[in-house]
Amino acid sequence: MPEWHSIQFVWPRLLWLLAAWPLWLGLYLAWQGRSVQRAWPSKSMASGVAPRFTRHAPALLVLLGLAGLLVAIARPQAILLLPSRIDTVMLAIDSSGSMRASDVPPSRIEAAQAAAKSFVLGQPGQVKLGVVSVAGAAALVQAPTDQRDLVLQAIDNLSLQPGSALGSGLVIALDAMLPGSGLDVRGLIEGQDRPGTGAPLPGSSSGSAGTTASAQTKTVTLPKVPAGSNTAAAIVLFSDGQGNIGPDPLKMAQVAADLGVRVYTVGVGTVQGTVLKAQGMQMRVKLDEDSLQKIADITRGEYFGVHKAQDLKKIYTSLSHQIVLKKHRQTEVTALCALLGMLLLTAGCALAWWRQGRII
Repeated sequence: MPEWHSIQFVWPRLLWLLAAWPLWLGLYLAWQGRSVQRAWPSKSMASGVAPRFTRHAPALLVLLGLAGLLVAIARPQAILLLPSRIDTVMLAIDSSGSMRASDVPPSRIEAAQAAAKSFVLGQPGQVKLGVVSVAGAAALVQAPTDQRDLVLQAIDNLSLQPGSALGSGLVIALDAMLPGSGLDVRGLIEGQDRPGTGAPLPGSSSGSAGTTASAQTKTVTLPKVPAGSNTAAAIVLFSDGQGNIGPDPLKMAQVAADLGVRVYTVGVGTVQGTVLKAQGMQMRVKLDEDSLQKIADITRGEYFGVHKAQDLKKIYTSLSHQIVLKKHRQTEVTALCALLGMLLLTAGCALAWWRQGRII
């Protein structure tokens, strides 16, 4: 729908043509008055307002159609809310040991893989998809590509490992989809919180000149943009939310927000959790919905929960709809005005022909 307050005209002076509309209306009323005086009184004319209105309906539609065509001549423009499907989506999938839990049957990792593959198969061919494995060390297992078989194979080949570096997974995903952003991946993963802090160049020595050392450690500040404003990229994080290694996921979510990238989080597991047994030890693993919700909120994304296997289809449908972002764009709506005018004009002529056997 257009934002009516934003309507402008490329040729506003041509709106003066609308001055002819009252003239047409006056001519029709004068002609109609003469016709009524010459005509014999009929039952329909004496029956009240409703028949009188239906008698004038064809002329009203024709006049409104002509008004629409006159407005179209002035070439109106308006701000429209248009769908904009993004170009690249990174799937960051938690492959830590806690994803072995079976509170979402058959297991959390299998449920996450099923949801991820359904999402991949539902995307248009022009959307590039990549996969990041998030365990003790996050790793890019499939760079963004439009070849769906490679993405599905990467999802199927994920293997569980100890630890869960959710923050690192977000950084790796950002670097893969925004290779030209200047993001300092090593600095962020190793504990530097500023995305623009550069690390010393390899091979530097402490005995170098001060100017050389200064040049090697020079920081580059990345420009910040409004959160969620990047309509070309998004991250979908499948996890139980239990990060325990690497940088703080919330701080890395803020890095994504500063780059305008939305992070959609999919929580896999149950809040009450389950007892996981491994190597003679046992521990209760729960879904940390609070952390995943905060990551989504910081980046203007959305959180979805997979608490049982039946949720997978609903999550896939909702996520696919949410990933279609919206953008405002000044658009010329001349064709819409002309189409509306022609439809009204045609409807008026058709109604007159049906009622009277003639147009005029």
